[in-house]
Amino acid sequence: MSELTIGKAVPDFEAAATGDKTIKLSELSGKNIIIYFYPKDSTPGCTSEGQDFRDNHNKFKRQKCLIFGVSRDSIKSHENFKTKQAFTFDLLSDKDEVLCELFDVIKMKNMYGKKVRGIVRSTFLIDANGILRHEWRGLKVAGHVDEVLETVKSLNKQG
Repeated sequence: MSELTIGKAVPDFEAAATGDKTIKLSELSGKNIIIYFYPKDSTPGCTSEGQDFRDNHNKFKRQKCLIFGVSRDSIKSHENFKTKQAFTFDLLSDKDEVLCELFDVIKMKNMYGKKVRGIVRSTFLIDANGILRHEWRGLKVAGHVDEVLETVKSLNKQG
């Protein structure tokens, strides 16, 4: 897969989503897109991050911005997580790590003294023309969604 670069087009991709949908990047043109990668459904940090996006979803919608959460969990797990947390956006299942590879978010991590491959919490902003405009990698959940929203607003002012 090609390496993503800020200011360049993101290659088209397709992924299974909650609600029995398939999301295809090329079919989302005309809207800004937030894709956030998180390690695992129903874990504390991932739940908090999803809740922050949920609680600000209408603000993102006003900015003509779609939100998608991505992890390697199954659609069934995503459906349970989405329902339990009342998420108002879709979650994408990346069991085969296609999106994780494209966005380069899989890294070796230490879990209880063991080396494991895992998703590094990361968020990407793609503009209405499919161009990667911003990325946040290895981020902390607290305050992150506010920063993403401000970046979307400033992008819209430039456009």
